[in-house]
Amino acid sequence: MVERMNEINGIEFHYPSLEDKEEILSRYRKYRGRSCENTFANVYLWAKHYESRYAVIENAIVFKNEAQGGPSFSFPVGAEEDIRRALEFLRDYCAGQNTRLRLYCVTKEEFGLLEAWWPGQFTIEYDRDGADYVYEREKLATLSGKKLHGKRNHINRFRQIHENWSYETLSDGNVEDCFQMALVWRRENGCEDDPEKNAEMCVTMNALRLYKELELTGGVLKVDGRVVAFCVGEPVGPDTFVVHVEKALADVDGAYPMINQQFVIHECEKYKYVNREEDMGVEGLRQAKLSYRPAFLVEKGVAAESNWH
Repeated sequence: MVERMNEINGIEFHYPSLEDKEEILSRYRKYRGRSCENTFANVYLWAKHYESRYAVIENAIVFKNEAQGGPSFSFPVGAEEDIRRALEFLRDYCAGQNTRLRLYCVTKEEFGLLEAWWPGQFTIEYDRDGADYVYEREKLATLSGKKLHGKRNHINRFRQIHENWSYETLSDGNVEDCFQMALVWRRENGCEDDPEKNAEMCVTMNALRLYKELELTGGVLKVDGRVVAFCVGEPVGPDTFVVHVEKALADVDGAYPMINQQFVIHECEKYKYVNREEDMGVEGLRQAKLSYRPAFLVEKGVAAESNWH
């Protein structure tokens, strides 16, 4: 009998729903890393695009996907003793299937745990395109120092050109205007002809539609009462806020640096760091993210058992 694709040893994997939020969040609250993947909104919004389903294994949250030809799993999230038991469960399962355990989006700290528990039994291959850019919140807010002089110039020019600008926290009063701006952005950026951009816009629309249910925080930039930029995010770990979505109209000079700074000033004051996610290997995006001088990158890769038979 062929094993059901989404069941392992009686444990069923399924797409996360809003009803699963507390089950997942109760484990994610124990997470002390800064990887953008380990937030509820992120896994909820992207699960179907990446064919990613989750289960609770040994009281830890584990995601599974089949995107790379066979099952691969996220590094478990929960208490440390639960993480180790979940990994032992996955190792035993893969051994029974005569395949190696593969774990995706593994950080250096998580690979350190693998090495401590099973020395020399895992290898890791890091993916530079998937590394998260993490910045000091204060530097994004003040843009102080010679290296960020250009960013300050963009913002000063924005203020000079657009005297009647304003910043607002995302709310029921402005979310519809953000939808309308997102539709304009979608049309101007050729999303219909690009599957990845189209998926990103679906995620953006759902983040706006469900911002309260997902407990997302958003910021809105207006010029003459019209929305020209917005961004949306949530905390990851105790000291870091992750920005999942940021969109600005290309014809409004300085809108991107302005929403970036204003959002950090108004919505991220409780956090030491801001994670602005990966560049996906897009050269222009990489240069833009590097130009803000990240404090560090959260490097991630695929860890695989190195001695299996």
